[in-house]
Amino acid sequence: MEYRRLGASGLQVPALSFGAGTFGGRGPLFGAWGNTGVAEARRLVDICIDAGVTMFDTADVYSDGASEEVLGAALKGRRDQVLISTKAGLPTGGAPGDAGTSRSRLIASVDKALRRLGTDRIDLFQLHAFDAGAPVEEVVSTLDDLVRAGKIRHLGVSNFSGWQAMKSLATADRRGRERYVAHQVYYSLVGRDYEWELMPLGLDQGLGAIVWSPLGWGRLTGKIRRGRALPAGSRLHDTAEFAPPVEEEHLFRVVDALDEIAGETGRAVPQIALRWLLQRPTVSSVIIGARNEEQLRQNLGAVGWTLTPEQMARLDRASARPAPYPYFPYHRQPGFARLNPPAFPSR
Repeated sequence: MEYRRLGASGLQVPALSFGAGTFGGRGPLFGAWGNTGVAEARRLVDICIDAGVTMFDTADVYSDGASEEVLGAALKGRRDQVLISTKAGLPTGGAPGDAGTSRSRLIASVDKALRRLGTDRIDLFQLHAFDAGAPVEEVVSTLDDLVRAGKIRHLGVSNFSGWQAMKSLATADRRGRERYVAHQVYYSLVGRDYEWELMPLGLDQGLGAIVWSPLGWGRLTGKIRRGRALPAGSRLHDTAEFAPPVEEEHLFRVVDALDEIAGETGRAVPQIALRWLLQRPTVSSVIIGARNEEQLRQNLGAVGWTLTPEQMARLDRASARPAPYPYFPYHRQPGFARLNPPAFPSR
């Protein structure tokens, strides 16, 4: 396994992390992801630890807390061998205090997560969404208190916009509070919006990317092809309404490029899609999920080798999309790079 620093922190994390979204299996969304119980979860955890995958990611909304409970049971007796990452902030009920990141909600959410996980600390705690109703000063102060209390070791955010993350970081700096060091983001060969604003922000501010849905919500498994019906086992049958949107022709153009490189390398399509991410700037860890041992072992094959610069360039070209505003007016203008030199390889 490859290990990397998480953003500007001193924490070493594995290049691949395991996402426990399939643990528990409650509700229409997470039930369609998987319903892994404690016994199977222990088996998957065994395989992960043996392979050096020592960070496990979950959230309070995953199967109404059941994911945290199953993960905690699966890690029993091995807590000191692993890192636990969890999240809070999304609605977990209908009461006024069941959503957001107010001081009372954050304190209660952390205490509940600790009980469900059966642990005394959370290695990485992330805000699952920006709460416009909670003063940023209150949020960063509360999180700093939780770090000082020893309940949290490192802080991060998930799915923040650039201004939301930057305002939070500036407030933490001004108040002398603990900074965020991670940003859990959607990023894949069929979803590269992260690169336009959040990647440069991560480079500038020391936010390490932890990538969720690296296979584009199951679209880059190698089973979806032009002219073929959606495979029977695809989770897109039941969860397409929740999935990040992808134009069909764009997807097939990426899959064609992946197929070519699969033929050259002897690697599976998902392994190539994961490897591309692992060779991108700011990426600290890519979260892999698995409903069974076979899927997990295949995804673990994304480490221990590299794509050539030429192969990376071909994947870049196949997956490129037009620059969004405010980037497109000047993106191709001669001489503009002198004012804004690219912080990462140009598309």
